Amino acid sequence: MVSTGETGGAGETGETGETGETGEDVVTTQLVNGLTCSMPANSPLAKLLTSQRGWVGPNAKERLAILRRAKSIAIVGASPNPARSSYFVGTYLLQSSDYRVYFVNPNADTILGHKAYPDLASLPEVPDIVDVFRKASDIPSVIDDVLEIGAKTVWVQLGIWNEDAAVYAESKGLTVVMDRCIKVEHARFHGGLHLLGFDTGVITSRKTVR
Repeated sequence: MVSTGETGGAGETGETGETGETGEDVVTTQLVNGLTCSMPANSPLAKLLTSQRGWVGPNAKERLAILRRAKSIAIVGASPNPARSSYFVGTYLLQSSDYRVYFVNPNADTILGHKAYPDLASLPEVPDIVDVFRKASDIPSVIDDVLEIGAKTVWVQLGIWNEDAAVYAESKGLTVVMDRCIKVEHARFHGGLHLLGFDTGVITSRKTVR
């Protein structure tokens, strides 16, 4: 099944592993055209895509723990443009979570009615998660900025993949999540989204993440 998904427009192909509602392992692949495609993890194509990546980030349980521990999130590359993915993510985090959300963009004064900061060093606190909306080649410099302020977790947007940067960040003690949308992940753990990230319309009694 192919669906539209949030993407940074990097034009890279990526894959993520999940477990489907039937219990089977499923791979969700980010295509170069911005769409996502889910397929059984044991399919030949899924195995081929998996073999093309060496670095493996935190699994679902570990990502849930990251979101539960966090109290603040800084969005680097946040945009005041309502058509951009970072705008959707910022809106969601402000409205559907109790995180303290900071927007980092040197070319904006305010985003979603909140002050925009020129860089991470200007923030009033060290964020627990730095959510990155920058192209793959910019990730190393963002990681250096994260290390400079002492943040512990870098979360790189869906559609962006820089394996060397992830390995470098982990060697410096950072936790790295890459090629995943924090909005989709947070909502999925709430039970509001099914595997592909759509609103299921199902009201659940399950306890939410935050």
